[in-house]
Amino acid sequence: MNLVTNGFEAITGTGQITLSTTNTIISGRPGDNVKTSKYVVLSISDTGAGIAEKDQEHIFEPFYSRKKMGRSGTGLGLTVVWNTMQDHNGKVTIESSETGTTFRLYFPVNTGDRIDSQEKPAQIITMGHKESVLVVDDEPHLRDIACQILTTAGYFPRAVATGEEALKYLEKHSADLILLDMQMDPGMNGYKTYQQIIKIHPGQKAIIASGFSESDDVKSALDLGVGNFIKKPYTASQLSHIVAKELLK
Repeated sequence: MNLVTNGFEAITGTGQITLSTTNTIISGRPGDNVKTSKYVVLSISDTGAGIAEKDQEHIFEPFYSRKKMGRSGTGLGLTVVWNTMQDHNGKVTIESSETGTTFRLYFPVNTGDRIDSQEKPAQIITMGHKESVLVVDDEPHLRDIACQILTTAGYFPRAVATGEEALKYLEKHSADLILLDMQMDPGMNGYKTYQQIIKIHPGQKAIIASGFSESDDVKSALDLGVGNFIKKPYTASQLSHIVAKELLK
């Protein structure tokens, strides 16, 4: 749905959106220890104006499309697509030019036994005890959402928009935990911010939030002392649980 909507918005006047499926086999190269894998590929193509090459490497970042490319929507659509494919051990590719764009979603083929559907467990909010949490995120909507979740879960949140603001706040205040966005524009990212935070408060407990799976910067932040990582968009249950888990360490 997200990809078809994006294709529709990319077309000016008359155009066409095409959905197709195919089976494919990706063979591992000798010596790479990569297994040959079977995929079902879903392709969504449009005849719009295309996506600039400089934007293609960023379009799966949360809110990038709305901030940089002026499109409608929440700015999380492509992030959801990316994370869904990662969660299912699949992948997404993009080809784009001035004559149109094609996204391909690679779904791994299940070659084992039938997988029966299971009822999802209830989404339980893990309650806190008025611990203070500093939310650092450059996106106003996500700051508000995080603070609402944390307040409902029994925490005492404060929010700032940049790493620089977080450092200024922490010079005079403390926080039991910091929820730190990895990618903030402009200014320092989450990793660089945490590097400076631990100079003020050594051993500061923190959680990194990102719209991507674990990047090199996320791994570096974890090595530096950040306790955990949560992917955006997250649910109230997921956030409250990981906050409670980190505070108990």
